[in-house]
Amino acid sequence: MSVQERKQRERAERERLIVATARELAEQQGWDAVTTRRLAERIEYSQPVLYSHFRGKREIIGAVALEGATELAAAVRAAASRANGPRERVAALAHAYLDFAERHPAVYDAIFQLDGGLAYAQEDTPEQLKDAFSALLESLGDVAGDGVHPGLFTEVFWAALHGVATLTRARRLPPEDTGRRVELLVERLAEF
Repeated sequence: MSVQERKQRERAERERLIVATARELAEQQGWDAVTTRRLAERIEYSQPVLYSHFRGKREIIGAVALEGATELAAAVRAAASRANGPRERVAALAHAYLDFAERHPAVYDAIFQLDGGLAYAQEDTPEQLKDAFSALLESLGDVAGDGVHPGLFTEVFWAALHGVATLTRARRLPPEDTGRRVELLVERLAEF
């Protein structure tokens, strides 16, 4: 291995460490606790080293969002692939989405609530975000109904899931009724 390859590998490892540490800190204490100073202390590198990877917290949030979008897409696809038939597939997708939001609230916020400097629904949207949407579209596009654009239906269904996730987490909706909400979404929004 050349010196250049070793340095690239070490740089990539430092970047993964920064992102993982930011995620961990955000999940434990919230995004307000994530500062470049605290990250530098936790990873035992100087702030200038941290800034050589990310220009600031915004870019770190963006990196966490991209990593989280990849994980969300994988979770949705895995759940949908285990289901039999369209109704079960859509319900599995919804439960996987809501489970991800509940288990990883800081990551979910990085993807959907915070400014990570990422473009959404545009030409320059990062592939990880496009893939997360595609993971939803793969299951939801088939049940959009006659005359309904599959992408538009997916956006509406996704918005409903996001609302359930956000309102439940904010204690505006009782969590014990989440399963019934999913049943209602699947029954009323999707045509089978």
